Amino acid sequence: MDTTELLNALNWRYATKVFDPTKKIPADIWAALEESLVLTPSSFGLQPWKFIIVQDQELREQLVAHAWRQRQVADCSHLVVMAVKKSYNLDDLDAFITRMVEVRGGTPEALAGFRKMVAGTQAQGYMTTEWAKMQAYIALGQFMMNCALLGIDTCPMEGFVPAKFDELLGLEAQGLTTAVLCPAGYRHADDRYAVLPKVRFKTSDVVEHR
Repeated sequence: MDTTELLNALNWRYATKVFDPTKKIPADIWAALEESLVLTPSSFGLQPWKFIIVQDQELREQLVAHAWRQRQVADCSHLVVMAVKKSYNLDDLDAFITRMVEVRGGTPEALAGFRKMVAGTQAQGYMTTEWAKMQAYIALGQFMMNCALLGIDTCPMEGFVPAKFDELLGLEAQGLTTAVLCPAGYRHADDRYAVLPKVRFKTSDVVEHR
């Protein structure tokens, strides 16, 4: 991919208002997009999230009522609900260290310094729900970019009632809460927003070199 292709993909992308419910993302493309979610970077690499992929149509119709009646939730191909831990504790940290040893080898004892550092940060109260939500937005940005590069439409959504989503998706029992939504699929031919020029400030207004 060259720079022109990159910028073309970003200019093509927009917050899709109307999805075509008859068009589904092929399984191989979706598998790559799921893996791109897994590969998202996060603070300390801790990944305080779970990505709920909702494809059950009846459930998605129920969710529409709690997403300000926005049809993207039901009409997209795949609905990604980005949920995060409501609190991050030492059991979560130890589970991550166990995974580090599994992937990279070594021993938990060799990672004692890392554990002490992260545990100290946790003890200071930094790893809150808001911290976890900020991590989810990193995943959101990476997912939207990867979708654009593959010609898949998305619509980041904050317009929903988290408590209702948590209830319908059974997240409370998992210690999770909904952070942000990202329907993905293919734009409908009737979505007039698809052809509108992007409105962005000039580069000189938002980029400063020192």
